Order: sequence, then C-alpha cells, then structure tokens
Amino acid sequence: MENVTVVDHPLVQHKLSIMRDKSTSTASFRQLLREISLLLCYEVTRDLDLTIKAIETPMQEMDAPTLKGKKLVFASILRAGNGLLEGMLDLVPSARVAHVGLYRDHETLEAVEYYYKAPTDLEDRVVIAVDPMLATANSATLAVDKLKRSGAKNLRFLCLLAAPEGIKAFEAAHPDVPIFTAALDSHLNDKGYIVPGLGDAGDRMYGTK
Repeated sequence: MENVTVVDHPLVQHKLSIMRDKSTSTASFRQLLREISLLLCYEVTRDLDLTIKAIETPMQEMDAPTLKGKKLVFASILRAGNGLLEGMLDLVPSARVAHVGLYRDHETLEAVEYYYKAPTDLEDRVVIAVDPMLATANSATLAVDKLKRSGAKNLRFLCLLAAPEGIKAFEAAHPDVPIFTAALDSHLNDKGYIVPGLGDAGDRMYGTK
C-alpha cells in the first residue's frame, strides 16, 4: 500500500474516535466531519506547486510564494462527500467543485450513477475526489473513471476511513491516484460496511439512519 497516506495527526485521530462512537449526535458528527476534513485537506494539498509573486508588505517589497496554476477542483461523491467538501472549502474557498452523484445498490453493492457536473478544464487542474468511506471502492472507482474521461490527469482521492479490500480494488483500477485517509480499518463485513468503521457516514451526517 505504497500509494496510501494515513494522516495520523493527534487531532485527526481524536476527532475520528468521537465520530466512531455510536452515541455521538448528528449535529456533533456533522461538525466533527467538517473539522476533520479541513485537517485532511491540509495534508492532501501539502505538495502543491508554488510560484513567486512580487508583493508589497507594509514594510517593503518582497518576492512571496503563492499557489501555481489554476484553481483546485474538489470532486464530491454524493451524498456523503459533501460532508468533507464543506471543511475543505473553508480552507480553500477559491476551489472549483465537481459533483458525482452515485448510490450503492444494496443487493449487488455496485455503484449506480445518477448525476455528474464538473468544470470543463479538468486537465489543467489538480482534482481531489472526496468520499468519507473507501469500502468496496466501487463508487470511488466509478467516480474517478468519470473524472478521467472528463480530462482529469492529476487526481487524488481523500477519505475518512478505508478498508484493505477497498484500497486493493481502487489501486488495481487507478494505480496512478494516491489515497489519503484518516484510518485504515480491519475489513469489510458481508454487507460491504467497514469494520470497526463508524456506520453509514451519510446517514449519520444527515440523520437518516
């Protein structure tokens, strides 16, 4: 799993532990997801290219580092991806946003697409696909397939939790896309949920469980 970065910052792990607790309220879960997504975004953007721009401080002129290239694109895999998206936009408010609407067929565990909208010039941008859970990887794989067909070349995938089965499947389909996650959990159960996990992220975020 050389392509996987586990963000083990103490604040990330602390917030994640509270989110895992089944007694955590919907409001608290939603707020924690927003907070932890900001911290994860910090890590997934750590190696962005910089350029130098001449500016004038209150004291003098200087050559200052600024982000190079076009604005980032955050690609939210609906619906749960929007929980990560909000915190990431707090950190990078100028980012463009793509939406990939997918739902999981609970019989086959396959992803079914129902919506897609993205900026037109993905080939010139860093694109970060986001979804809280990398379980079977069916949704993540289909979403990245779609983004690549739309021109994306510099892609990253960000999630809250990942299972070994999901990482293996995703890396087989997209070995060129690095994975960033807050935790690598034990396994998937027979219903395709991550164990120990935190349940269904979308249901816990929106109170629909």
